[in-house]
Amino acid sequence: MSINDTQTALSKIPAIGFVVIGRNEGERLRRCISSILEQSWALQRSTGADSSPARDEGIAAHPIVYVDSGSTDGSVEFVRSAGCEVIALDDAVAFTAARARNTGLKHLVQKFPHVEWVQFVDGDCLMQPGWLSKSSAFLSVNPEVAIVCGRRREVYPQKSIYNALCDMEWDTPVGEAKACGGDFLARRTALESVNAFNPNMIAGEEPEMCFRLRKENWKIWRIADEMTSHDAAMTSFRQFYLRNIRAGFAYAERCAMHATKKNPYCVREVASICLWACVIPLLALIFSVLSPLASLLLLAAYPAIVLRIFLKRIKLRYSLRRSFVYSILIPLAKFPQFLGVLRYAASRLSGRRTAIIEYK
Repeated sequence: MSINDTQTALSKIPAIGFVVIGRNEGERLRRCISSILEQSWALQRSTGADSSPARDEGIAAHPIVYVDSGSTDGSVEFVRSAGCEVIALDDAVAFTAARARNTGLKHLVQKFPHVEWVQFVDGDCLMQPGWLSKSSAFLSVNPEVAIVCGRRREVYPQKSIYNALCDMEWDTPVGEAKACGGDFLARRTALESVNAFNPNMIAGEEPEMCFRLRKENWKIWRIADEMTSHDAAMTSFRQFYLRNIRAGFAYAERCAMHATKKNPYCVREVASICLWACVIPLLALIFSVLSPLASLLLLAAYPAIVLRIFLKRIKLRYSLRRSFVYSILIPLAKFPQFLGVLRYAASRLSGRRTAIIEYK
């Protein structure tokens, strides 16, 4: 969009509100709220409204609702002191990000019924300068789009190979998308048309909601602009392991919920997990007795897939180091993901709800 087009679009945007969720995010949450306040004022200025009185008093130009899931680090007190609406979830019901976002959305709509667009932000993220103006301008001229998201970056990719992996995973293609992550700008009416997030999901609630939105002919769009920076704080193999157990659980759950013959949703992902983490190792073990050569050929599939992923990353102009990290960790992740698939199957068979899987 040209500068003139952007300014014209911004002059027509409806009221925006924020929903932030968190649990023991500490200093990350403080930086998150500060970035939202700053961008809220910046958007107010770009639309021609006078935000100086609110800014002088440290008040957001747009309503902010923070939903806390059992923090014990003073998060609730800090956010309340920043002038935001605060909701502390009852711990009698299991905490999930989906439940927190739904609660925040409901409160925002009830208290600020004029809000039509909602910016969701995770409490460990910082909103990037200019994001609200650019995303709002895009949404205002694309009425068929329910959700617009941008580039989420890892703050410290150099701290660990796991942080670097997160940063690469978030570097998704620009254009129409199938899903978004936890940070995005959405039309309230679109979210309400599908009852927003599924509160029973412990992970993968964003792509599952996007799947239902797309079924209702809404579009999800990824634009090239910088959106948020994220502090994964993932520095150990254990965290990587737990994060991928959660990912495998989410893939299996979404597959079970929505996969059909016409639309095999998440079937490919679950099949890939089972192939690389179970079928090939099991066959290699069997053939190690019957035919050692056949067993070696099966195991050769692992270095082959590593090489394939590595070359693909190089083709996409990633550095040698990042390409190598990605090509090793993606196949390795299949094993904890398979445990997640098994955990979902066990919970489904037993009828028991699985507790949230945290990696931080």
